[in-house]
Amino acid sequence: MSMRGGPMAAMHGGAKAKDFKGTLKRLVFFSKTYWAQLIVIIVMAILGTIFSIVSPKILGEITNKIVEGFIAIMMKIPGAAIDLDYVRRMLLLMLGLYFLSSAFTYIQSFVMSGVSQKITFNLRLRITDKINTLPLKYYDTEPFGDILSRITNDVDTIANSLNQSVTQVVTSVASVIGILIMMLSINVQMTMISIVSLPISLFLIMNIVKLGQKYFRQRSAKLGALNGMIEENFGAHNIVKVFNGEEQAITAFNKSSDELTEITWKAEFISGMMMPIISFVGNLSYVAVCVLGGYLVVDGKINIGDIQSFIQYTRNFSQPINQTAQIANVLQSTVAAAERVFEFLDEEEEVNESDAPVKLERVQGHVSFENVDFGYSDENIFIQNLDIDVKPGQKIAIVGPTGAGKTTLINLLMRFYDVKGGAIKIDGVDIREMKRNDLRDTFGMVLQDTWLFNGSIKDNIAFGSAGATMDEIIHAADSAKAHHFVRTLPDGYEMVINEEGSNISQGQKQLLTIARAFLSNPSILILDEATSSVDTRTEVLIQKAMEKLMRGRTSFIIAHRLSTIRDADLILVMNHGAIVEKGNHESLIQADGFYAKLYQSQFDPEE
Repeated sequence: MSMRGGPMAAMHGGAKAKDFKGTLKRLVFFSKTYWAQLIVIIVMAILGTIFSIVSPKILGEITNKIVEGFIAIMMKIPGAAIDLDYVRRMLLLMLGLYFLSSAFTYIQSFVMSGVSQKITFNLRLRITDKINTLPLKYYDTEPFGDILSRITNDVDTIANSLNQSVTQVVTSVASVIGILIMMLSINVQMTMISIVSLPISLFLIMNIVKLGQKYFRQRSAKLGALNGMIEENFGAHNIVKVFNGEEQAITAFNKSSDELTEITWKAEFISGMMMPIISFVGNLSYVAVCVLGGYLVVDGKINIGDIQSFIQYTRNFSQPINQTAQIANVLQSTVAAAERVFEFLDEEEEVNESDAPVKLERVQGHVSFENVDFGYSDENIFIQNLDIDVKPGQKIAIVGPTGAGKTTLINLLMRFYDVKGGAIKIDGVDIREMKRNDLRDTFGMVLQDTWLFNGSIKDNIAFGSAGATMDEIIHAADSAKAHHFVRTLPDGYEMVINEEGSNISQGQKQLLTIARAFLSNPSILILDEATSSVDTRTEVLIQKAMEKLMRGRTSFIIAHRLSTIRDADLILVMNHGAIVEKGNHESLIQADGFYAKLYQSQFDPEE
């Protein structure tokens, strides 16, 4: 199982989606359950923006009133004074508007946080369901790091971006429209000068974003490759050390890191150009407004308070434009992350279950392969017309050189892959007519490569056997000869196996997986050299326990050490996906064929 493309592979802020519009529409449609709440958010954002926009106009009126009173005083007009009551009322009104604006902004932020988390929660639920319906071939061909990045970092990117983007987009649009109306109400000429900066800014934004798209996408790919290399080297650190590969690993890392640095510099440089250019355009507009406003004030066409309000609006007018520039990058990242998640959700699933599934109430263990054809691709069918008939309770050994198809045979039996032709039947029922869960409940597996998760020994043994009691767990461990060593461990059955499983030996791990098989009490057993990681004395004890476990059950044993399957009822000798010989040990040795040569090669180093 490859570890290419680490979990950080999706941290590719600014990456460009291949189908921006389509993915954005799909993300909006995915959020349809929360459209009512989104409408509330939009209304709150608009109201908060409106209350905020009105304030500069009121401040201008206050300034006008103060200036009028001051001029009247200077001109010594009888009874002239600054109307402080009016100023006080307007200030209180402004304070109220600012309070309402903040309240509405808080409400929309609070609601939006809940909506974004619910959307990502539903995404994770969909992903979890998808993981369980994808065929095994998907995990065999896709980098694990990339899969993890899609279901963790990409979903987090969507959550964080939604929380910012939706409210900022609404606020920015409402601000631009509202400020434009207020500016027009003050003076049309100054407004025309101000809005000239809008199309120029938008034109520059679109071209800068377009220029930077290819660099952001290249950065995403380089970052994924670098993280995959780091994860691979850490995961196989012992191998790197054993073969003195440190220098080679460092050289490869430096090369990849330099490439990432170069492409990141280009992407960030182009992205960083956006704000200074927009600010420059905005400042030019600001200067022009100030000059024209000063002239109009001197000409008596507008008041000082009006130009004060207008200058505030001019400054505020550039703010939503700047926000739009920022949102452009954030939105690209959001849609790119959503696209990767939707690509995962759109992956071809396992063949649908039968509409009328058959459930075997009591499995006898009669297994048959009837004219089975299989290949991992349609162009490479390496198993052809395979026929096997296994009687209930028989012990079947499968032997052959590496790549002969032994594990493939088991994968087909467990329906990890579906046959291309023919049928596999259990007690006369085609396994494709059974639910996968029901089919796999009939099997117990002990593999050469042990798998234990980060949890207690008790939970690891009981994995797949929900509701198992402590007595049953201990009995299974005792049957697998694991109870003795578990009792000597700190905390016994409550001891937590670490994530790497390095706090117990390889042999002890194997004993626990065997105990898990004992506890599941399966109808059919699959053993893949289950004793390969234990010492000779323990192997003898486990073999005896296995004999007890296999008694009365159909058992498939993938064997590498042929001395361990001499008592098998039937030995299937595979080569290049075909059964080249079959029989018991004695008959195959007497036939002096492929099996005999394999057997003799394990005892004669000259072979």
